[in-house]
Amino acid sequence: MIVYNFRGWVPGPSKHSSFIAGFTKKIMENKKYIIIGGSSGIGLSLINLITAEGHHVYHFARNRGTWENESQIQHTTLDILSDELPDTHGIEHANGLVYCPGTIELKSFHQLSDENFRNEFEINVVGAIKLIRHFLKALKKSRSASIVLFSTVAVGQGMPFHAGISTAKGAIEGLTRSLAAEFAPSIRVNAIAPSLTETRLAEKFLGSDERREAAGKRHPLGRIGRAIDIASMASFLLSERSDWITGQILHVDGGLSALRK
Repeated sequence: MIVYNFRGWVPGPSKHSSFIAGFTKKIMENKKYIIIGGSSGIGLSLINLITAEGHHVYHFARNRGTWENESQIQHTTLDILSDELPDTHGIEHANGLVYCPGTIELKSFHQLSDENFRNEFEINVVGAIKLIRHFLKALKKSRSASIVLFSTVAVGQGMPFHAGISTAKGAIEGLTRSLAAEFAPSIRVNAIAPSLTETRLAEKFLGSDERREAAGKRHPLGRIGRAIDIASMASFLLSERSDWITGQILHVDGGLSALRK
């Protein structure tokens, strides 16, 4: 029986308890996630979040991170652009994959060389494609897997000096929607589009209190992003709590993409 009320339909009284119990059990199960580029910033915060919940992480990056739950993390040193991809035999199945590597190369258009554009595209797009393809079989073995990619608020806003990164991240948004359609219903694919976030990549733009304050004032919520702000959304998208969300670009940007003050 289905009961409908003003808040929407819910399972009838006889089924409600078992529905909640089953959903809670799915959420609490220990999962295995593949994280690429989690040695600092958003990726490091995400690893700390999901390992605190008891999940296991296969981590791939050039450097190790200083994580809070080292025993739940299996690190493999990997340079996305130059190294051969690792053997996947040790990863029989994976519940999700997050591709964190990114770049911030802000220059005027006439200063951007072909090599600059290629480098942005290789790191942000080709790297993601290679790792998704490489681990796709493991993701398909999960009952309901999730892929999380990263875009930028600049794709939708049209910001000066962002031609290189906006070109690459625009491709990520197209890839997100295309793969979401192709992989449904077994694998969900979403992307997060942050604004300026306090990470190692952004240090050069936040070198003084004046710069930090000015950057914060451009956002309706009055501050720049923190790594945990973005990592929390990524953690949500990996979990069953978001199992009716796919093909979306989620703007976690302090209101910058939607509001004007």
